[in-house]
Amino acid sequence: MSSIIYKIVPALLWQEAKRSGRFDGAPVDLADGYVHFSTGEQVVETAARYFEGQEGLLLVAVDGDALGEELVYEPSRGGALFPHLYAPLFLSAVLWEKPLPLGADGAHIFPELDA
Repeated sequence: MSSIIYKIVPALLWQEAKRSGRFDGAPVDLADGYVHFSTGEQVVETAARYFEGQEGLLLVAVDGDALGEELVYEPSRGGALFPHLYAPLFLSAVLWEKPLPLGADGAHIFPELDA
């Protein structure tokens, strides 16, 4: 399993995180008590299910190994193990961020991922 995990986040929310040096989560993360992530194999389906048609998103790649014991893989959609971070995401663990534009078909166009 790759140590790289991904977060889809609204660009405006991410700009706030960049100013503070940490990302505490989107509203769904705050409500659930952890920051939701996806693996490279899961993130396209995550975008289709939860971010359909949304513009102004970023894809953020994170070094999961840098997150320590607060990163837990737990069963979620269809029993698949999803990475959940029970702590703020400090930007020192971020590898890159890239726009996640919509294509003509309404689906998000992903950059090349490390699955």
